[in-house]
Amino acid sequence: MSSVSTKEFKYVSYLWDDEKAAALATNEVDLLIYRSNLLGADLRLTNYGGGNTSCKTVERDPLTGEEAEVMWIKGSGGDLGTLKRSGLAALYVDRLRSMKNVYRGIDHEDEMVALYNNCIFDFDSKAPSIDTALHGFLPFKHIDHLHPDAVIAIAAAKDGKAIAKELFKGKIGWVEWQRPGFDLGLKLRQCLDENPGINGIILGSHGLFTWGDTAYESYLNTLEVIERSSEYLASAMKGKKAFGGPRMVSPDREERLKKAAAIAPALRGLCSAQVKMIGHFTDDERVLEFINSHDLDRLAPLGTSCPDHFLRTKISPLVLDPVAIENVEAGALREKLLPLFEEYRKMYAEYYESCKEPNSPPMRDPNPVVILYPGVGMFSFAKDKQTARVASEFYINAINVMKGAEAISEYTSLPRKEAFDIEYWLLEEAKLQRMPKPKTLSGHIALITGSAGGIGKAIAKKMADSGACVIINDNDPGRLEKGKADFQRQYGKDVFIAEPLDVTDAATISRAFDSAALAFGGVDIVVNCAGLSISKPLEEHTEKDWDILYDVLVKGQFLVTQAAVKTMRIQDTGGDIINIVSKNALVSGPNNAAYGSAKAAQLHLSRLNAAELGKDRIRVNVVNPDAVIADSKIWEGDWAKGRAAAYGVKVEDLPAYYAKRTLLNEIILPEDIANACLVFVGGLMNKSTGNVLNVDGGVAMAFVR
Repeated sequence: MSSVSTKEFKYVSYLWDDEKAAALATNEVDLLIYRSNLLGADLRLTNYGGGNTSCKTVERDPLTGEEAEVMWIKGSGGDLGTLKRSGLAALYVDRLRSMKNVYRGIDHEDEMVALYNNCIFDFDSKAPSIDTALHGFLPFKHIDHLHPDAVIAIAAAKDGKAIAKELFKGKIGWVEWQRPGFDLGLKLRQCLDENPGINGIILGSHGLFTWGDTAYESYLNTLEVIERSSEYLASAMKGKKAFGGPRMVSPDREERLKKAAAIAPALRGLCSAQVKMIGHFTDDERVLEFINSHDLDRLAPLGTSCPDHFLRTKISPLVLDPVAIENVEAGALREKLLPLFEEYRKMYAEYYESCKEPNSPPMRDPNPVVILYPGVGMFSFAKDKQTARVASEFYINAINVMKGAEAISEYTSLPRKEAFDIEYWLLEEAKLQRMPKPKTLSGHIALITGSAGGIGKAIAKKMADSGACVIINDNDPGRLEKGKADFQRQYGKDVFIAEPLDVTDAATISRAFDSAALAFGGVDIVVNCAGLSISKPLEEHTEKDWDILYDVLVKGQFLVTQAAVKTMRIQDTGGDIINIVSKNALVSGPNNAAYGSAKAAQLHLSRLNAAELGKDRIRVNVVNPDAVIADSKIWEGDWAKGRAAAYGVKVEDLPAYYAKRTLLNEIILPEDIANACLVFVGGLMNKSTGNVLNVDGGVAMAFVR
C-alpha cells in the first residue's frame, strides 16, 4: 500500500511512538508485543480476545547450537490489547511447515492441533492457537490478523470479493470463508502464490491478514487497508439512511434507563434458567440506530458473520416487542416475557438438532446471550460481567458490519451449519472444558450496605473474591470514594459499582437497586450491614438518639429488604438476605437501651421475614458479631468511650477486654464476619433460613436458646 501520513488517518488511531519503538528495536519480539498492544487498543480494529499477530526471528537451537527460524505468535485465549511475552507461543517454523507431510486432508485437520506440541521452541510459552498455521505458512516476518469492522463489512457483503478486487486494485487477495485451521493456512499460502506482490488477504465473512518486513511496516500496512475500507464505506453511506431509516424514536435517556432497570431482573431471571447469569446494558447510539430501524426484523435473525462475533453472541439475538411490554407492571414482566423465551429456546433446540453430528457435544444453554429492546437498548447475559460486556462489544461490531455491508451491497451471515460447526467445534469444546471451575459465587450479585469500610467492606471483598459482582455503597461520600478507589485497584471495573446509599432514604435505596439492575442485571444477595451505635445511660438518652438508632438499624433493614425482595421476586431465582445484627440482640447490658433494643428488633424482623419469604425461595439469616473494632465507624468517638466507661476499662484496652470475656479468648475481625456470611450464601446451606450464627468468640449469654 502507498505510504500514508499519520495525519491522514481518519477512521483508525495511529498510535505508533517512534521513541518507544526505538527503545525496543533490538528485540523483534518486544516490537511484536508493542505492535499488538497498539492494535488491540482500538476496538475498531479487533475485538477483545480476537485477532492474532506474529513475528519470525532467528534463534539458536539449545540442543544443536544451530540457528533456526522461530515464529512468535499470540497464544490460545490471549488478548492483543493486554498481550505480554508470557502470552506468546514460540514454534520452530521448519517443523510447523513439515506438518504438511502428515496432513490427511480437511476432514482430519483437527488432529493437527496436537502436533503443534512437536514444534514448540520455548516450553514456557503459551499453548498455540488455532490460527498458528495461518501465520506459519506465510513467509513474512511480521503478520497481523485482525477483525476490523470496515473490512468484515466488505467480507460479509454479497458482492464482497468483487468489491475488494476493485477497491484495492488487485493488491489484496481473497480467500472464501472456511473455518480457521490447518487447511486455511494452506489456502492463504496458495492465495499468495497465485497473487504474488499482494499486501494482504481478506478472509470471506471473517477478517483480514496483512504483513510487512518490519513491525512498523506491518502496522502501517494494516492501518492503511482498514482506513481505505472505512473511507469506502463512509462514501457509500452518504445520502443513505442506515438500516432503512428509523421506524421509531427512543425516549430520552432518563426514561430509557428507567425502562431498562425495570425489565433487567426479569430478563436475567429468564436467562438464568440453567445457570446464574450476569448482565450488561448499553444504549450506545450505534445500538439505538439499529434496534429502532426498519431493517431490524430482517437483519437481526441472520446473526453475525465473523466467527469471533458469533462465538460470543450466539446464533441470533432475542428481539423484544416494546408494545407488548409497555405499561406492564414489574411483577408481571416475567410472565409476559416467558413465551418469547420459550420460542427462542425452541428455535435454538431446532437449530441444534438440525445441525448436530454424531460426535457433537451436548446442547448448551438454549437461552439468548443478546437481547434487543427497541427504543431502549441492548442487554447481554453471560457467566460473568466481563464476558457479558465483551459480548455486547462484539454485537456492536456486528452491527457495524451489517451497516457497512448493507451500504455497499447486501449483508450475508454465516450459514447455520457453518455457524453450528464453529459453536460446537470439538476444539472449542475442549477449550471450554479446560476453563477453570467457577468460583463459589460466580454469577451472583451482592449488595452490602455500608460497604465502603469496616465489616461491610470486608464482606464485599469476600463476596468479590468468591466470584460475585458487588455493589458497594455508603452515605459518606468521602468514605465511598476511598472504598471505590480501593476496589478499583484490587478488582477492576467488571466486579463492582459504587453507589451512594442512605438506608433511611427509600429514594437512594431504589436508585442503588436500579443501578445494580443496569450494571449487572439484578441482585441475589443483600447484606444489611450499615449501622451506628450510641452508648449512654438511660437518663442521658435523647429522643434524637432513639430515632436515629431505630431509623438506621430497624427501618433501614426493613426498607433495604423490601427493595431486595421486589427485585428477587421479579428474577424468580430465590435469593439470600443476611442481617448483621449483634450479640446485643440477645444479651442485656448497661448503657445500651436504644442500641440493644434496636438490635433485638432487627433480629426478630429477620425471623419474621424468613417466615414470610420462604415461599419465594428467599432465605433470611442473621450473623451476630461482637466487638468488631478494626476499621469500624461505630468505634470512633463516643461509643468506644461509653463502652469503656460501662466496663470500667480504658478505651485502648477494649479489644483485649472483649477477647478475655469470650470462651475462645479471641479478638473478632471484620474478616471473621465476612467468612460467616459466605457460609450462608456459598451453596452448602441453601436449605437453611431463619438461623442465627454467632461470631463473637463465644459469649455464653448470647447462646441462642
